[in-house]
Amino acid sequence: MIACCGLDCGKCPAYIATQKNDKKELAKVAVQWSKQFGQDLKPENVICDGCTCQSPRKSGYCTVCKIRICCLGKGKKNCAFCEEYSCGKLEEFFKDAPEAKENLEKIKIKV
Repeated sequence: MIACCGLDCGKCPAYIATQKNDKKELAKVAVQWSKQFGQDLKPENVICDGCTCQSPRKSGYCTVCKIRICCLGKGKKNCAFCEEYSCGKLEEFFKDAPEAKENLEKIKIKV
């Protein structure tokens, strides 16, 4: 389950905890992400069914992610399917998430 940006939602601790309906694990993710991102997140802020899923349950950042908004606005499954791949938004993101680039590159080869 590859997100628009290339991250693997299936490996995301928020996604995993949401799918297990594990409230304790969601609370741990909220604490971890609060420290990591300098925000005060609650367990309900990290509930997520995955970036590209039709469910309205998305972690807080997903709803404002410029990469996700662009990708879904163009009707793409993820950015590997975009004619403009790899754009500046992605290249900046890849600096912090090289694994996302690897995932999209693998998909792009098949497209």
